[in-house]
Amino acid sequence: MKRIGISIALLAMLSAVSATSLAKDEFPVLQGPYFGQKTPGLTPEVFAPGLVSIEGRYEFGMAFSPDLKEMYFSGNKEGDIADMYYSKVDGDTWTPIEKLSFTKGKADAEMEPFVTYDNKRIYFTGYKSDYTNTNIWYVDRTDTGWSDAVIIDSPLNKDEVMYSTLAKNGDLFYTNILKSKTYVAPIVDGKYPEAMEANIDFGVHAFISPDQDYLLVDDKNQEDENRKDRDIYVYFKNKDGSWSKPINLGEPVNSEYGETVPYVTPDGKYLFFGRYNEQGGISNFYWVSTEVIENVRPKT
Repeated sequence: MKRIGISIALLAMLSAVSATSLAKDEFPVLQGPYFGQKTPGLTPEVFAPGLVSIEGRYEFGMAFSPDLKEMYFSGNKEGDIADMYYSKVDGDTWTPIEKLSFTKGKADAEMEPFVTYDNKRIYFTGYKSDYTNTNIWYVDRTDTGWSDAVIIDSPLNKDEVMYSTLAKNGDLFYTNILKSKTYVAPIVDGKYPEAMEANIDFGVHAFISPDQDYLLVDDKNQEDENRKDRDIYVYFKNKDGSWSKPINLGEPVNSEYGETVPYVTPDGKYLFFGRYNEQGGISNFYWVSTEVIENVRPKT
């Protein structure tokens, strides 16, 4: 019974998030940060249409390295399990997108990467094809690439968990799937000996800012009980260390469609999220200036 419950919960949260990458001789020449894309302003735009945001595939869980020279993300076609993909700057151009397999089959699916701010580690979610054994893994950077994947040795992985993001000090925020809540595991001597609820009103798929001054989440729209789509909310850190009440980012970030899995680039300039506005309720990556966050920050 527990496995069935976990599977249903994970499926509902994932919204079923692989298309074959373009052949190398078809891949365009892309230069500059953010995969060579023109940067957006205060109106969200589709990110890299036809290259990263592909018709008929769910995309979610974007991540860039701190130097903005590596890009990682996850996606899947409806009914398939998730895969992770990456591209990097080689010389002065981005390489064709390739599929990753950090666990080498130990996990059937891999998704939701996060590159640490020291550029030395990638955290990600791995799970079985029956949507069980959903854990947080990591790999360490080596001279030749990445180490073997390791499941975090922490009580947090005793539950079914997903989508980990880290503050600069190493504190780890993640989603507990069955409880549908955001948890935090404070770092202690490089380990995560305990985890606790993040003490926020609601929300999952949490992105914690580097200095922990704000927290982004998604959840069902709370302002209109007749709506069933998900919106992105932000919590700001109060002077006493508690979290503020959630603030809906509003239009044009949130729409009549669902918006989920927020992520902010390491330079703090752009917010990425998935918007489920493709035919059939499939998500594409959108990005927008992080001014949309600052514009709702309470004045002090």
